[in-house]
Amino acid sequence: MTRDRLYYTAVDNPKTSPGGLALQGKDASRDVQPPQLSRWRRMQIPVIAWAAYWLVRLLGPTMRVEVIGVHNAIQFRDSREPAIGAFWHRSIFPAIWIWRNRGIVVLNTVNFDGQWTRRTIERLGFGTAQGSSSRGGIAGLTTMAEKLAEGKHVGFTIDGPRGPRYVAKPGPVILARRTGKPISVFHIGLERAHTFQKSWDLFQIPYPFSRAVMFIAPPIRVPPDADSEVIKDSLTQMQEALERVRDAAETWFQLSEREKDCVRDEWRQPRFVRRPVAAGSKAG
Repeated sequence: MTRDRLYYTAVDNPKTSPGGLALQGKDASRDVQPPQLSRWRRMQIPVIAWAAYWLVRLLGPTMRVEVIGVHNAIQFRDSREPAIGAFWHRSIFPAIWIWRNRGIVVLNTVNFDGQWTRRTIERLGFGTAQGSSSRGGIAGLTTMAEKLAEGKHVGFTIDGPRGPRYVAKPGPVILARRTGKPISVFHIGLERAHTFQKSWDLFQIPYPFSRAVMFIAPPIRVPPDADSEVIKDSLTQMQEALERVRDAAETWFQLSEREKDCVRDEWRQPRFVRRPVAAGSKAG
């Protein structure tokens, strides 16, 4: 059987995703000012937050999740080394259920979606660093570096908060260079879900009792003395890893059981991860 490899066209769509979930939580330590909102919008925030929270609490427990490449995550637990998670905005809904109550600190936008999302996921055990690629990004990265130093995992919705879809931003690479911590890339595919076709990220909400699969890639490390070329190479490596786990997860439920067993065996094997050459060093 020939598997169709998924190639997606990145789009720059100004429409807000109905998910709007740039993960967020309690632990803001930088003063990033939110935009001014009307009274009506401010009144909507707690209502939407509670509705979203209960939707996650109702649908999350019904998901049946299989993890492929779980050893790539277990190594962080065994070594007690915090990691920098990176995943596409499309997968936020299942991700906040799977990774709940672990104290993971995530970069969240301070716009309207970010404000109600913050209230939602802080109830699910996440921390926060205020900022995004377009507003307060440096302050957010500084907070995340502090949380990594405290031993906490951090996470990015790597094409959020508004796209382009499936184009990775450099935040995790910059943070990995600064802190020496590894980048851990994953994607979650759903067997049955509602896809918001008009949203920029093709956001998904699982149907009740849907099966889900999470692929976790080998960690990526960035040398602390990386120059601009090494950083560019690391960003390319992260983009490739994000595409690989996305394609594997999104095609998973099209496979036969025999093909799934082959993929499981492939992902159990230790994989060589190409590390960018440190600045000033020579190959050979």
